[in-house]
Order: sequence, then structure tokens, then C-alpha cells
Amino acid sequence: MAAGSAAPGASARPWPQLPAVDKLLNSAALAPALERYGRQACTQAVRDALDALRDQLRAGLPLAPGATDMQAVAEAAQARLATRFAPRLQAVFNLTGTVLHTNLGRALLPQEAVDAVVQALLSPANLEYDLATGGRGDRDDLVESLICELTGAEAATVVNNNAAAVLLTLGTLAEGREVIVSRGELVEIGGAFRIPDIMARAGARLVEVGTTNRTHARDYAEAVSGDTGLLMKVHCSNYEVTGFTKSVSDREVADIAHGRDLPMVVDLGSGTLVDMRQWGLPYEVTVRETIASGADLVTFSGDKLLGGPQAGLIVGRKDLIARIKKNPLKRAMRVGKLTLAALEPVLRLYLHPEQLAQRLTTLRLFTRPAADMLAQAETLAPALQATLGPTYVVETAAMASQIGSGALPVESLPSHGLRIHPASGRQAGRQLLQLEAALRALPRPVIGRIQTDALWLDLRCLEADQQPLFAEQLPLLASQLHS
Repeated sequence: MAAGSAAPGASARPWPQLPAVDKLLNSAALAPALERYGRQACTQAVRDALDALRDQLRAGLPLAPGATDMQAVAEAAQARLATRFAPRLQAVFNLTGTVLHTNLGRALLPQEAVDAVVQALLSPANLEYDLATGGRGDRDDLVESLICELTGAEAATVVNNNAAAVLLTLGTLAEGREVIVSRGELVEIGGAFRIPDIMARAGARLVEVGTTNRTHARDYAEAVSGDTGLLMKVHCSNYEVTGFTKSVSDREVADIAHGRDLPMVVDLGSGTLVDMRQWGLPYEVTVRETIASGADLVTFSGDKLLGGPQAGLIVGRKDLIARIKKNPLKRAMRVGKLTLAALEPVLRLYLHPEQLAQRLTTLRLFTRPAADMLAQAETLAPALQATLGPTYVVETAAMASQIGSGALPVESLPSHGLRIHPASGRQAGRQLLQLEAALRALPRPVIGRIQTDALWLDLRCLEADQQPLFAEQLPLLASQLHS
């Protein structure tokens, strides 16, 4: 069918002449796209743009003025190319008030980790090569001594996340056997990941003891049988039970387990390596304290309070770690060179505790002075108000950030930011959604939160070096609101 001919059965009204594919590909308008994307991709984009015009004509829909001109079709093709080749993983401004935001990638890595990852990307590395002997090495050796130094454990291994760490531990030590856990610790974390489900997948049989709010040492002791594989404690990092409660300490559970020659495992979830109270932050039990309490194995995340890349760390007794590393599933759950490249420099930062709050990005964000965020809010509020005009009211406001990713769920960090609400109460909800969508559509999307009839932009995670880029985008916001 000719480029401008009508489809069989279509209206007798003639179609406008559409440019030929070859002419478009040889036009000056598409020359930059050909150089950037190549002829094959450009050809497909041009054909798709022409097909879209034909679909409109077949449907009897009016075309925009000049839509069939060579320049307009070339621009439509380039728009398709830009969308097709745009990265799906984008940098965003996290102004939600949640520092370790699971949906936004959790911990931000310090520059030392970034540099190490770049080096690992560009060069071969001794991932499993022993430079001293010239023989095959163990990738865990790259970080094991550091982890043991920081936690007091005898041995350590690394897998791709803490869920994998728990699954691998249970599957190795308790497959076909019972695992005793307090009913109050049967948590569910993000993505409907539940401790009972992971036990079933590991081939272990869950034995619940106590009640939701109260569990006693005798509950563990009385539940032990000849089929018991291990006793387990799960740190309830994503919720807190208050009121008439009773729980059993790690030390007590470890003593019960060891009295029956059984291992005791603690899933810390969001594990920390240091006492955060020294920076005025809430207390969270450390991995070292958990090991010292008698736990034989401890599992925790690398990308939460530790402030590193996504990983699951298993630390504890050397003989148990050796058994875990022999499990065939260990290979399926092992981490690659990029994770290890990022993890090692993060761990080394902990060897310099006096500089940790400045150099570890996560801790720096946790400890940002509220006065810094207030100053930012006072600087940005007039510019944002000028951009949005009289439709919205922009004001500075005190806020409460949270650590996030299930860590210290009832604790908050004093913060400041921008509170934006419609000037008129009419269609306020629709206006807030429109503004939220416009912020997400910026070149570097801005992610806030809608709460109590306003859009809140918490500035805790907007550090000083990022503020200029945020401000430079504001003129684009008005066009996004009206697009």
C-alpha cells in the first residue's frame, strides 16, 4: 500500500501524503538520532511513528496541524527513540523523610565504595584468586577477617540478602527438623516475606512457643524435643509490642540451647556494627553484643543500618559457617564482585569510628542537624512558591524523619522541609496528586509524600551538594503541571 493511500473500506476522503521511510532516514532532522541510536533502531522508530499516524487516520481522528510534515514525523520518531533508550533505573531525590527507603534503594554508598565498584567494573580482580599462592581462592576471604574483627565472630560468609541468609542457615542446620521461635517474633517484612514461610521453604518445621505478647524461658525449654534442630530469636525490627509483655533474652535462649547441645540463631534483620547512641540516635543491639550473648549464628543485612550494598551476612561459629558454605544453595545465593567491592570499603570505614559519622553516608544522613534542613527549607520555599504561583501555598515546616527498612520503627528524627497545600480547598486532592505527578516527571524525579491534605518534602536526604540541581529543576515544574 502506498504511504498516502487509504485502507480498503476507508472513507473516500484522501489521506494526506506521508513522508517515505527512506526520505526520513536521509533527512537532516534525523541525522543526530542515526548517529546516536543506529540505523536499525531509527528505522523502526520511523515506521512506528508513521503507523501511529495511519491508525489515527483509519479511526477518523483529526491530526494536529503539520503532523505529517517531514520535521514533525522525525520529531515523533526521535521521541520514541528517547523513550525506548531511556534508563529505567533513574536517580531520584528522596524527600519522603525515610532515609533507608526500600523502594528507593535503601542505603546510599560512600564515595570509597563507589570508587571501588568502578575499579571492579573496569578491571579484572582477584575475586577467587589467591595472590599469595597463585591458586584458587574463596571470595569470602576478601571480607571475612574484617567482618570478624568488627563483630567478634569466629567466621563469616556473605550472600545476596538477609532473607537468603536466613533461608540458607535454616536449610543447612534444620532441614527436616524443628525450629523453636517465640510466637511474638513471627514477623512479616516487606513483600509479604514471613518467617513461617521461609522456614517451610527451608524444610524446617516451625514450633511456636509463648503468646504474641508474652513468652517465658520455660516455653523454650519445654518445647525442645529429639526432633529439635535449633532455637531461634528474631529481632522485631519492624514493629514493637508494648504494654503487658514479656520476652526472653538472647542469653537465656542461648543457655537453653547449649544445655541441649543445640545451636541458637539470631536473625537481627537490620544489623548495626556500632552503638548509635554515641551520635544521639536510638539504641539498637549490635551484632557484637548478640555474638557476646551466646548466639552461635547471627544473620543481618548489609544495606540497612550497616550502610553498605544489598547483602546478607552470616556470622558466628566457625564449624557452623563451614557447614553453611558447603550447602549447594550457597552458590546460588553468593554475591558477585561488585557487592564485595562495595562492602569491603564500607566495613573499613568502621575501623575509623571518629570519622564514621562524616564518611558513612547513611550515618551522615541520620545525624544531619535539623538547623541545616531548616536553612535549606527557608532558601527553597520562595523559589518553589514562585514556580507554583498562587494555586499552591508553600511553607517551611518541622517534620519527623524515620530511619526506614524496618529499623527502629517507633523512633523518629527531627527534621525540616517544605509543606505544600492547595490555596483553595476545591479539588484539593486532585491538585495534590497532580503536583506529586509533576514532581515525579522532572528529569530527576522528586519523591515526597502526601499526608494530612498536603504534600510534604522532607529535606533530610537533600544534602548541600544536591541542592543546586534540585533548584535548577524548579522552572520545569510549571510546564509539567500544565502538560
